[in-house]
Amino acid sequence: MGDDARRGRLLELLGPVIAAEGLDLEDVTITPAGKRRLVRVVVDRDGGVSLDDVAEVSRSVSKELDEADVLGGSPYVLEITSPGVDRPLTEPRHWRRARGRLVKADLKDGTSVEGRVTGADESGVELDGARRIDLADLARGRVQVEFSRADDGHGDDLDEDIEDEG
Repeated sequence: MGDDARRGRLLELLGPVIAAEGLDLEDVTITPAGKRRLVRVVVDRDGGVSLDDVAEVSRSVSKELDEADVLGGSPYVLEITSPGVDRPLTEPRHWRRARGRLVKADLKDGTSVEGRVTGADESGVELDGARRIDLADLARGRVQVEFSRADDGHGDDLDEDIEDEG
């Protein structure tokens, strides 16, 4: 089984295991590491992923990998991680989780826009409380790293809204 087929099988196998832990499976990668393979499983959920979440899902995934023998019996190192800030925003849940963050959005027409995500749902994203972009028009987005956030008068309201939802 090639790595692409193995990756597809892992996504199929691990999706329900990770969903049972209340998390979303974002990605699986397999990388050769000497005589072993590094199996990196990226998980996320609204509100983020804690170290306890990682430990719990690691046990469940490890057990499933050992039972299914999808790696052909060869040794592997399992890494469970959450997405980094550089993860592309491609799914509605990614945009929803970026609420309050500054993003650069690439549009399918070749243009791009930058703004703070003030809302997102299954059909679109709202930037700076004024501009709505349909998901069908978005190619992808990226969170922009901010070392200091300018106080624009909206930050406190967003933080309160986010805390109220949690």
